[in-house]
Amino acid sequence: LGRIAAQAVKQVMMQKFREAERDKLFEEFEERVGALVNGTVQRFDGDDLVINLGRVEAYLPKTERVKGETFQPGDRIRAIVVEVRKDGPRVRIEVSRTHADLVRRLFELEVPEIADAIIEIKRVVREPGYRTKMAVISSDPKIDCIGACVGVRGSRIKAVIDELRGERIDIIRWSDSLETLVMNGLKPATIHLDNIFPDVDSRTVVVIVDEDQQSLAIGKKGQNVRLASRLCGWDIDIKTRAEFEADSL
Repeated sequence: LGRIAAQAVKQVMMQKFREAERDKLFEEFEERVGALVNGTVQRFDGDDLVINLGRVEAYLPKTERVKGETFQPGDRIRAIVVEVRKDGPRVRIEVSRTHADLVRRLFELEVPEIADAIIEIKRVVREPGYRTKMAVISSDPKIDCIGACVGVRGSRIKAVIDELRGERIDIIRWSDSLETLVMNGLKPATIHLDNIFPDVDSRTVVVIVDEDQQSLAIGKKGQNVRLASRLCGWDIDIKTRAEFEADSL
């Protein structure tokens, strides 16, 4: 072959090698969507944070970062893989710090009973940077699902809270009974089961609370009742006894 022809063959072969490497990375990380990854902050690319995962870089967009969290090059970081796509000759991997599954994966690391499928995380709802509610259930009646997640002197939950930089986490017991789930979901407010009234047609639950429990049930800026509603999958309407009776007239 002449020099020009040989150069052309070399370029085609190099392109094929790059495409094969890209396809291999794509397949590897496509299977890891939803998985936890550990990396090192490398640099900023516009609003994106570029994270070195070893063999490949991942991007943490501004929309997937928790408000108030700051990172500098060299910082260690954990995130959830949320999207993998082919971008020309490269693979673009996007990760998230705001996704609810980040909390789920962190507890799987910290709580052996979850990894062993003795305790199941039924649902996680989150307002990133502020508060998370996680519902759990144990398949072994001898194991307290909440106590196992909290750990001795709070060691397990503290490790997760530290990773989330102080985000509050409420762990509640899952129940297939809507009324019990609503009662648990609205903690730390004290709710009585006979004061919970579901309306199946509108998927709304009216909850009557004592006046001294109303602010606890609603939470700061409505956060507690909002998260409890998402956890249960029903709209929750908090009323005092006086408000409930006035509406009934």
